[in-house]
Amino acid sequence: MAIPTWVQDAVFYQIFPDRFARSKRMPDLGFETWDSPPTVHGLKGGDLYGITEKLDYLVDLGITALYLNPVFASASNHRYHTYDYYNVDPFLGGNDALRLLLDQAHKRDIRVVLDGVFNHASRGFWQFHHVLENGIKSPFKDWFYFDEERLHGRRRWGAYPSTSELRAAENGEDSLKAYGYRGWWHNPALPKFNTDTPAVRKYIFDVAKYWIDFGIDGWRLDVPTEIDDDVFWQEFRYRVRKANSQAYIVAEIWHEAHRWLQGDQFDAQMNYEVTKPMLAFFGGDHLDTRVLHQQSNYHGIHHSIDAHEFANQIDHHIGLYKKDVTYAQMNLLDSHDTPRFLSCVSGNKDSLKLATLFMLTYPGAPCIYYGNEIGMDGEHDPDCRKSFAWDESKWDKELLGYTKDAVLLRKKNAPLRQGDYRRLWSADGVYAFSRSFEGKTCVVAMNVSESPQQIHVTYEAEKAPKPIFGAPSDISINDRLHFTVPARSGVVLK
Repeated sequence: MAIPTWVQDAVFYQIFPDRFARSKRMPDLGFETWDSPPTVHGLKGGDLYGITEKLDYLVDLGITALYLNPVFASASNHRYHTYDYYNVDPFLGGNDALRLLLDQAHKRDIRVVLDGVFNHASRGFWQFHHVLENGIKSPFKDWFYFDEERLHGRRRWGAYPSTSELRAAENGEDSLKAYGYRGWWHNPALPKFNTDTPAVRKYIFDVAKYWIDFGIDGWRLDVPTEIDDDVFWQEFRYRVRKANSQAYIVAEIWHEAHRWLQGDQFDAQMNYEVTKPMLAFFGGDHLDTRVLHQQSNYHGIHHSIDAHEFANQIDHHIGLYKKDVTYAQMNLLDSHDTPRFLSCVSGNKDSLKLATLFMLTYPGAPCIYYGNEIGMDGEHDPDCRKSFAWDESKWDKELLGYTKDAVLLRKKNAPLRQGDYRRLWSADGVYAFSRSFEGKTCVVAMNVSESPQQIHVTYEAEKAPKPIFGAPSDISINDRLHFTVPARSGVVLK
């Protein structure tokens, strides 16, 4: 089953539904003030109708695909605590709101990928609740991992562990023993599915197919490696792709993922492995490790890296997987699970621009986290999940224009989406590469230094290329292509 053909040409936009846009079609049920600082448990009241009403804004930005954080019924603002997989959360507008969003998005040639949380459910999930009420007599007792003593009513039972039980789990005791059932990372709010149970497998596969049939264009899978079962994911892929051969399956995997990217499980991963060198190179002296290390997966980044080290890391990642996988990777600067890129680089807009241009010219599907294009910042959760500021006086219009131009650059130039990748230069704070496709070549150069830099790169054409992005100067050909890249800037020639 080949990777969907549309992905390498896509520009994704990630939306945290509670924080993007609130429609007047939905009642205000006492939500937090939209512009107030986000809190761990508070709701802002964003909904799917609101997203639909802002689709023209996304079209203007150049977006062709949406990745939505979970939308199914849940008691949490992030909705990773699912209690009903067949119904969109009523606060988001229910199934009718998703139907409208899909119809209107597809009318604008925008695809929609949903977040699938299939490793764990929530305490409110009906089958889990049934076991709590009925113990060993429940037909769902094998849907999760339960302590036999508690199942038989011989020990305290409930979804809300005591202080001592929670402390035992925090101190390393298995949650199965500490409070009677296995929670994801010992979190009692997230009971882990027992996917060895045939009924559970069928339920998850049926849910996945149901929403593909409903019209979604793929699944982003939350922590899928926690379901350590290749056969499970092979069957998941088969069911999804049988329903829609062009459905995209992208996994949240923070490390190298050969095992899962062999063409029989996932199409791609969220490419945090490339995010890391982007932070270290484009952040440079502005890199704020205090903010960066709020995300534990970034603890390995201790300092900035130079152009040569960045080039070496990019070479590694370009050669890591088969070409079709590399060109389907979801490339990103940040997400709901990380501090925003702008905060990681001390608010330096030039670092963000450089990284954005690189992401939009590098192989794979770029994914813009909502609000980056207008200069939204934020440290780790909940601050990285602020409400989108629809008051345009708060926007960085210059940054928005830059982002639009970089997206348009990608859309207009097939080499930047489908072309071969070649490293050209990595010295003096400048990294340059080329993308070639069907006889056309784009040369991309990024200068992170504080001064203009002249570079000399291999270029096979006899005629000097023309600038199509940025302001390169002193362009000439004399055996090699020579040009100067302005300080703290990126340029593209063709």
